[in-house]
Amino acid sequence: MTEHAHFIGIGGTGLSAIARLLHESGYVVTGSDMQGSYYVDDLRELGVTVNIGHKAEQIGEADFIVRSSAIPDKNVEVVAARAKNIPVYKRSDFLGSLMEDKIGVAIAGTHGKTSTTAMLAWTLTKLGKDPSFIVGSTINKMGVNAHAGKGEAFVIEADEYDRMFLGLKPKIGIITNLEHDHPDIYPTPESFREAFIDFIKLLPKDGSLIACGDDKGASEMLTEARQMNIDTISYGFSNQLSVDSNQWLIAQNLASNKLGGYDCTCTLNNIQSCEPSNIKSFKLSLQAPGKHSILNALATLSVIHQLDLSLEDAAKALEGFAGTDRRFDLLATVNGIAVYDDYAHHPTEIRATLSAARARHPKSRIWAIWQPHTYSRTKLLFDEFAQSFENADKVIVSEVYKSREPKEDFSSAQVVEIMNHPSAKFIAELEEISAYLIENLRPNDILLVLSAGDANEINLKVLEALQI
Repeated sequence: MTEHAHFIGIGGTGLSAIARLLHESGYVVTGSDMQGSYYVDDLRELGVTVNIGHKAEQIGEADFIVRSSAIPDKNVEVVAARAKNIPVYKRSDFLGSLMEDKIGVAIAGTHGKTSTTAMLAWTLTKLGKDPSFIVGSTINKMGVNAHAGKGEAFVIEADEYDRMFLGLKPKIGIITNLEHDHPDIYPTPESFREAFIDFIKLLPKDGSLIACGDDKGASEMLTEARQMNIDTISYGFSNQLSVDSNQWLIAQNLASNKLGGYDCTCTLNNIQSCEPSNIKSFKLSLQAPGKHSILNALATLSVIHQLDLSLEDAAKALEGFAGTDRRFDLLATVNGIAVYDDYAHHPTEIRATLSAARARHPKSRIWAIWQPHTYSRTKLLFDEFAQSFENADKVIVSEVYKSREPKEDFSSAQVVEIMNHPSAKFIAELEEISAYLIENLRPNDILLVLSAGDANEINLKVLEALQI
C-alpha cells in the first residue's frame, strides 16, 4: 500500500524539497501552507495537492506528517494529527531515514552550503550518477531543488538552524566555513561550535570530513575529526593547509575569465605520501562568480575524489554550473541596467557577493540594497555589517526583516549611522526604496538586492518600471 505523507508549511524551500523527493519516490503527497509560492506552484504541476490555509480535514488519512519548524504545536493540522495518533515529524526527525542505504553527503557551514550542495548535485548528475539531492534553492538550468535518484549518492544541504543537521546520517561531511550565526538558537560562539562537533560525530569510522583549511573555524573541525580517527580532506588556496588532513586540494594561479568567473589550477596531494603518483593537477574554469565559488568547487571535487570518480570530468562538468536561485542570480538586464538577486544576510556573505560583483563588473556603479534579517543577527554582528559594503558605490539599507522574532525597539538606521561609507542611506520601506531606485538608476549600473526576507520584491518593481 502506498504511504501518504502530508506536509504542513509545504511552500518553503526545505519542506517542498522533501515533498518533491517523496513524490518522485512513489508516495502520495499532500500539503498546506498559509500562502502560495513558486514551490507551491511547482508541486501542483507535479500533481501534488496543496491547500492554502490550514484545516484539520486536510490531513486526510495520512500515514505521517512533516511540519516546518515554523509550525507551532497548536496548529490545527498538528492537533488533528495527534488526535488520530498520526506521527508528526520535523525535518530533523525525518531526513535521516531518507539517507539510509545511500552514500550520504551532508554539506554544512555558515556560508556556501546551498551553492556547494547544488554544485555537487549538478556535477554528479552530469557524470551520469543520478544522485538523490535536497538543496535549499532551485538549481539554475535544472529547475528543481530536489530529486529522488537511482544512484548511490544522497546529497543534502545540512542546515544548522534549529539543529536540523543533527538528524542526518552522512558518510561524508563537508564544512565550508564556521562563523557564529543564529544567535536565537546558539547564544554563544561556543554553543555554535559544539553543534558542529556533534555534526562530525555523526560520521562513521569509515567516513570522512572535508573542510576548508583556510577558514579558522572549519580548520578546527578538521582537528576534531582527526582526533576521532576520521579521515579528512582539507581544501583552499594556501600551500599551508591544515596538517590535520590526510589529503589536501588547493587552487592556485587564479585569473578572471570571460565567463564571469575564475580559471585556476587545482592540485590534489596526499600529505602522508608526496610521491609523484600521489600528486594530481588539473584545470578548472567556472562561470559561477567570485573566489568563494572556487572554494565551493574544491569542496565538490573533494567529494568526487572520495567517490573514486574522474576529477577532470567533474571539472569539465562544473564549467556549466550556473548557480542557484537567489545566489548572485542575474534576473535581467534592461536599458543597460543589470538586476541581481542574492540571499546574503551575513557580513561575510555580503562581502563575498559584492567582491564577486566588482570582479564581474569592474567599471560599473554598484548599488547594494540590504535588508537586515532578524534583530538578533543584526545586533550580534552590528560592527561587521557596517564594514561590509566597501565594494558598493551606493548603499541603501531597509528596516530589519524581523522574520520569526517579535518587534523590537531597534532600527537598522543605527547601523547606517556608523558606516564609514560615502554613500550609505537608510530608507525604511521597500516601496520607497523601489521608487528611489527607479528615479536614480542609469545605464551601466548594477542593482544587487541582498535579502533573506521579502526585499526581492524591489527587483520585480524596478524591472517592471524599466520595461515600460
